[in-house]
Amino acid sequence: MTQSTRAVAAMASVAAGAALAIWSTRNLRESAHARASGKHVVAARSFNHGSALLALSVLADSAMEHYRGSFENRAMYLPPAVALCALAAALHGGADRRAASHRLRHAIQLTSAATGVTGTAFHLYNVTKRPGGFSWHNAFYGAPAGAPFALVLSGVLGAVAEQLRDEPGHDPRLFGMPAGKTLALVAGAGLLGTAAEAALLHFRGAFQHPAMYAPVTIVPVSSALLAHAALAPPRQAARASVFARFWLRLTAALGFAGFGFHANGVARAQGGWRNWSQNLFAGPPLPAPPAFSALALAGLAALRMRETER
Repeated sequence: MTQSTRAVAAMASVAAGAALAIWSTRNLRESAHARASGKHVVAARSFNHGSALLALSVLADSAMEHYRGSFENRAMYLPPAVALCALAAALHGGADRRAASHRLRHAIQLTSAATGVTGTAFHLYNVTKRPGGFSWHNAFYGAPAGAPFALVLSGVLGAVAEQLRDEPGHDPRLFGMPAGKTLALVAGAGLLGTAAEAALLHFRGAFQHPAMYAPVTIVPVSSALLAHAALAPPRQAARASVFARFWLRLTAALGFAGFGFHANGVARAQGGWRNWSQNLFAGPPLPAPPAFSALALAGLAALRMRETER
């Protein structure tokens, strides 16, 4: 692939990511205005949408990676199965306009989060039992410790959405704090954790493409600005929200564009997409970047709730 072709592919990925992010955030804004009387339900549905995107990412990633590992351990069948159930529950919740939680959906999302925590423990154990124990080399090439974290986030977003539905429409609260503040902090923590995983994997790839610096620079800023907007005193809240909203939209675009960059990375491998059965496993993981978009959209929903709490 020539340099000019790579540049065109990169620009196409960025343009597509920006277009999808604008469409997604505009759709979120229109829904919020149309249902101003039930903003907590609108926010809950947005968190369901973010949970669905994360569950889809985990479903594709865990199915591929565990297939590559020949499902050596029978427990490796569990994450794709749980992710599929979490995806169905999140999609159902995203379409549900009622201000009441759904017990089965809530149970599925809690199970999803618990499975992610257990998976993280298994992956860390896999790293430590390799020759040399815990080391950077084993962290790079052993079972990715950060991969199950996306399933934790999917479950957390879905469970929080169900809990939010049971709160009153006026002044909803979660964990003893205003709901918008809590949701913003949850989304910000998720962004920071996802950025840390991207930093590890892109460092392993020696940051061979300049775009690989984007997740480790843009996303942490979004996380910090979102946390600042959640914790800022009333006088600074409006300005903090403006900056946070801009960076979150940029992060949403980054997630969609990253999918295009990773698809381009698969195409650049020997045989390209004609050899997809090998290059999908050897190339950059396609399901990973949309996690940024999912959490950014959740953060935008949290900011809209936060505005009503001033």
